[in-house]
Amino acid sequence: MSTTSSPLPREVADGYVDGLLELDPLLGTYLGAPGSARSLPDFSPAGADARAALARTTLAGLTEAEALPGAQNDAERRCARLLRERLTAELAVHEADEHLRAVSNLNSPAHAVREAFTLMPSETAEDYADIAARLRAVPAALDGYRASLTEGLARDLPAGPRQVETVIGQFTEWVGDGGSASWFAGLVADGPQEQRAELEAAAAEATAAFVELRDWFKDTYAPAVAGAADTVGRERYALWTRLWNGTDLDLDEAYAYGWSEFHRLHAEMVAEAGKILPDASPWEVLRHLDEHGQAIEGVDEVRAWLQGLMDEAIEALDGTHFELAERVKRVESRIAPPGGAAAPYYTAPSEDFSRPGRTWLPTMGKTRFPLFDLVSTWYHEGVPGHHLQLAQWAHVAENLSRYQATVGMVSANAEGWALYAERLMDELGFLTDPERRLGYLDAQMMRANRVIVDIGMHLRLEIPAESPFHPGERWTPELAREFFGMHSGRPSDFVDSELIRYLGMPGQAIGYKLGERAWLTGRAAARAAHGDAFDAKAWHMAALSLGSLGLDDLVEEISAL
Repeated sequence: MSTTSSPLPREVADGYVDGLLELDPLLGTYLGAPGSARSLPDFSPAGADARAALARTTLAGLTEAEALPGAQNDAERRCARLLRERLTAELAVHEADEHLRAVSNLNSPAHAVREAFTLMPSETAEDYADIAARLRAVPAALDGYRASLTEGLARDLPAGPRQVETVIGQFTEWVGDGGSASWFAGLVADGPQEQRAELEAAAAEATAAFVELRDWFKDTYAPAVAGAADTVGRERYALWTRLWNGTDLDLDEAYAYGWSEFHRLHAEMVAEAGKILPDASPWEVLRHLDEHGQAIEGVDEVRAWLQGLMDEAIEALDGTHFELAERVKRVESRIAPPGGAAAPYYTAPSEDFSRPGRTWLPTMGKTRFPLFDLVSTWYHEGVPGHHLQLAQWAHVAENLSRYQATVGMVSANAEGWALYAERLMDELGFLTDPERRLGYLDAQMMRANRVIVDIGMHLRLEIPAESPFHPGERWTPELAREFFGMHSGRPSDFVDSELIRYLGMPGQAIGYKLGERAWLTGRAAARAAHGDAFDAKAWHMAALSLGSLGLDDLVEEISAL
């Protein structure tokens, strides 16, 4: 890539990925890199320090690379800006010792360990040998994680008690207490007969390690953090919002924007709900649809239906609103393993597309699935949402850097695109059915509510005087739970899971709506610049081929396309 003896920014970025792969075998699994399947990262304080040292060395190399003559072209400049912004944000979080209290119902080392097994191939005897080796690595990985949390206690850096209580319940489900088999035993149940003894022994070791971690949480960690705050305050929140959003947000402006979207969407929901049940509130109509609306019966049936929905979207959009490569068109619908958070999610394809992109539906024990909240969600998770963006990054990775297409992903960019994708499907006429359109509006409302309650409760902001809910009071987690439950069509277990998620991942949930705003701002600017000559299909593909960008850079870059 470079014509000089010194590396240019894209080479520095890819060197960082190479270094990170040596420290983080789970990243190798996500990328499909060879040689990473049998081990797990060091989650101890020393492991976190090693990753921070790599980031500092990379930043020093980037400074040198940016001074080279070839570093001024758009490709090098864009990559350099991303790499500097990301590593600076990550180091700020590290230097605040946030890794020493990393407890979350969705985003913790323990969750990363289990999720990695869902991405590993399980077709051949060699695949199962890799699974057995990684299962045997679980105890050491969890020991490192426990060492970090122990150090956090010693430094008076507790995690939130609600997070701790939740993960104790999750670990209990994973290990099979209560008579069911452990999740890890189920993972290896279909392995080759000749490897059965080895696999079962390895699964038992992993299960025992999670039992030990669960009991330590219950007997040692939970009592130690009892009485600690579940919210993080403005200073810590600013660190996390930079990490998740790639920008230093005006949090008070963002909070006001969340309220403005709440009022706009509420008016639309009232109008749409009236088409289904006149004189009923949107929330009454959503509860009605949950019991009496269009639905799919059966877990296997809903997985197949969601696959069909994505296949239909690809067929309708390819060649009209997007130009999709054949390998980008492949996406799989999966059922999420039990014991995780309630929200659906997406996992990107491996770099060589040998593992396709996948959407995951948590069933939460249910067998009936109303469609009003699934259609828009799968436009978000699958097509044209996460899958089209992240698979396109992988497809054009040779024109970017490996870093821009993978490790450097900014959450608010990706979540903002996925929420923009939901809105795009509404704009294109895919959500004319009143049930499905009300579900779409409810999904949009949920993202507006996230901005309100996530910022509000972590910063303990005042609820506006014109609010229909507790005007003039200051947000607490209890008020956030009440508000979210009152203004969501989701069931109570989903709402509970969401609240725990926001408390454990401060600043992440606001990126959906703020990221969507960035995408809409960029599109409006590009359309204004081109006038009648604006080509939405060309703009979409160019924007999706830029790789990752923080929100500041995203608006600037896509406005100029």
